[in-house]
Amino acid sequence: MITRIPLAGRPTELYSLPGFAEAEGFDLDAVPYSGKILMESLLRHAEPGTAAALGRAWARGEDAEAEMAFRPVRVVMQDYTAVPLLVDVAALRDRVTPPSRVDFAVPVHVVVDHSVRADVTGRPDAALLNEAAAVRRGAERYGFLKWASQAFQGLKVVPPGRGIVHQVNLERLATVVSVGPDGVAFPDTLVGTDSHTTMANGLGILGWGVGGLEAESVIMGLPQTMRVPRIVGVRLGGRVRAGVSAADIALTLTQRLRASDVGGAIAEFSGPALDTLTAPDRCTIANMAPEYGATAAYFPVDGNTLEYLRATGRSDEAIQRVADYCAHQRLLRTTEPVFRRVIEFDLSEVRPCLAGPNRPDERIALGELPKSFSQLRQTIRRGANGLRDGDVVIASLTSCTNTSNPRSMLAAGLLARNAVERGLRVPGHVKTSLSPGSRAVTAYLEAAGLLTDLEALGFHVAGYGCMTCNGGSGKLAPDIAADIDEAGLEVCAVLSGNRNFANRVHPQVRAGYLASPALVVALALAGNARADLEVDPLGMGSHGQPVLLHEIWPSDEEIAAFASAHISSEIFTAPLEATEDWQRIETPAGERYPWNARSTYLRPPPYLDGRLLTDLDGARVLVALGDDVSTDHISPVSPIPPESPAGRWLRERGVEELDSYGSRRGNHEVMARGAFANPRLRNHLLAEGDGRGETLHLPSGERVPIHEAARRYRENGTPLIVLAGRNYGTGSSRDWAAKGPWLLGVRAVLAQSFERIHRVNLCAMGILPLLLPDGRSWAELGLTGHEEFALHGLNRLRETGAVEVHAGGGLTLTARADVHSEGEWTVLLAGGSLPHLLNLLNHPIGTELSA
Repeated sequence: MITRIPLAGRPTELYSLPGFAEAEGFDLDAVPYSGKILMESLLRHAEPGTAAALGRAWARGEDAEAEMAFRPVRVVMQDYTAVPLLVDVAALRDRVTPPSRVDFAVPVHVVVDHSVRADVTGRPDAALLNEAAAVRRGAERYGFLKWASQAFQGLKVVPPGRGIVHQVNLERLATVVSVGPDGVAFPDTLVGTDSHTTMANGLGILGWGVGGLEAESVIMGLPQTMRVPRIVGVRLGGRVRAGVSAADIALTLTQRLRASDVGGAIAEFSGPALDTLTAPDRCTIANMAPEYGATAAYFPVDGNTLEYLRATGRSDEAIQRVADYCAHQRLLRTTEPVFRRVIEFDLSEVRPCLAGPNRPDERIALGELPKSFSQLRQTIRRGANGLRDGDVVIASLTSCTNTSNPRSMLAAGLLARNAVERGLRVPGHVKTSLSPGSRAVTAYLEAAGLLTDLEALGFHVAGYGCMTCNGGSGKLAPDIAADIDEAGLEVCAVLSGNRNFANRVHPQVRAGYLASPALVVALALAGNARADLEVDPLGMGSHGQPVLLHEIWPSDEEIAAFASAHISSEIFTAPLEATEDWQRIETPAGERYPWNARSTYLRPPPYLDGRLLTDLDGARVLVALGDDVSTDHISPVSPIPPESPAGRWLRERGVEELDSYGSRRGNHEVMARGAFANPRLRNHLLAEGDGRGETLHLPSGERVPIHEAARRYRENGTPLIVLAGRNYGTGSSRDWAAKGPWLLGVRAVLAQSFERIHRVNLCAMGILPLLLPDGRSWAELGLTGHEEFALHGLNRLRETGAVEVHAGGGLTLTARADVHSEGEWTVLLAGGSLPHLLNLLNHPIGTELSA
């Protein structure tokens, strides 16, 4: 139902939701705002029947029991996920004639943000040195990205040193409402190959994270076929207390919503307290949707959204277009929609807090920090160089989550100013760093005169990227590292990020605490996690007096005054120019990529032909795992240990600087050897449960590296399965957590439950996700993982959805395929999304692939 209305004074066509709702006889105002965006997408792509069914269900306050084809208008990626995706697409081009048939149907932005590491910190030239080192290390990958940007239409690369993908998206790329080449206006929607793509939900943009395999299909013109998510209302009431930050709200909500079963749902925020949250506050909360298991965390467009667009330099015309379009389509927040389920949340109950030591939903009050750490270590030990259990060795202002929030960053700067004035200093064992999400952050901190105060405490800018949040913390000082290893110390990291799984931040750091930027500075000053920040001093001031946190904490009024005085729209509109180092990188030409057989970074993958699902006999368990196994456990991004299978493979080829698994994602040989290699992965096939990248080869009972066991099984023709617990595949969207197991020969995963993105990634690799019966663990069902398994009924799987599992000893159980849509069934039974794409490209009748 196309209507022409004036948008920002220009007659513009759109698919009118009010007209459609009136014709179909349902109350549009009762429909959740996120649901309206899904309806508009369906209307615009000629699926009015599905749109009407969804609208009528939502207007009645019901869940929409249906499937839909979601067609986001753009895709965003970061370099760690973009490189393997583009390697896959380049390999597809090698198998298709003419190669130009493999091209992009939607706009794609790649922001290079994951490669820079905090190797150098605490000095004015740290950013220059770290970013130059990143370009040197990543020259081959960066050249590949530059090749892709000229080989594929619609692909743009934001070079390194500009910022983090999600913050660049908010400040630069997001439109909220767009107008296509045909003159039709539509809401800005997206998917991204990073789980925190949900950050855009804070601006009223609907989108979420997907694995690279799923994104490949979207990029090439296929929809994301999915079961329509539940929409759960989160109604905010009360008012935020003085001194409470957006991070405190996000961490408290993460704990609450993770316990409230919003897994796979769209959490849509409503209620009177929404008016009190700025757009950056909302984006901080939306960023952490993966941490509470939601598909998205949607905040409707309102005056605060428009104010953010104005503050970040959008044109008056663009802002008016958003206002006019959303007003007509009833997307501008005016009334509360109807939800089948509503979770009430009182903002006035939130207090300053942290999360840790190992999960983002482990929220603790400030005074509970010592007790939290004591769960890891009750008796405090000391190393030869003076380091002790509980000492903070990394304190980093980092991540898209909080460095995108100006008031949070100004609060950190003001706390640093007050600390410096009182004579406080950060202890020498704390490695401090500042890695802003964009150059706008540095600009307003400089304008406010606060950057020098942060630098006085060691928080010099170390680079513009994810850095510590993504494990790019760099090495610790030699004496610190020696104490940790020799005395076996349990030391801590504190960061303003979104994930704190054991060893994620640094391989020598088990405990990680998430906090607001100001609390990161405070814990850096305290220097340890044994302190109760509510009553214990941060340190001794210049006059020999103890300084308490509340004495130097900046007031909300002071933060607001600094924001008003020093943040201008011009800060957000400076050109994103490439550095000379980037421009000098050599770039291959041509439609097909010229693979180098000796490359240790980029190799065409072996999984384009896939493996079809067939009954399995004589299968063995490769690893047996517990609850909350993250994708970082399955496929780490951390530095590659020299004596690991991946490290040995690289050193045999003359590689001296091993770099990280994350940087080698374009090479399946490295990544296969890195699968399940996280040293903190507990493999219960081993008596002590501490796998250290090893497993039992069965039936021999020999303890060997996991890659070696997989090789032996492959040579004997033995299929492999994985046993797991609840929330298998939590965390990042990385598709290598599915690709790596596929390369090892894993055919199925039997778990109590799966996280959404990883479950879809398994289907996209042709690995069968199976739910154990009755919600019971494999141990409760009487399995040990040492059995020989048979999986039968796979030839009837699509019809029955069930698999008979026979284990040695006569145990038989029925597992259910955790497959949620026809699209997932299609790629699973095709052997994976890449074999499916290759088949469509070579047999293009009736497909939607770009020509």
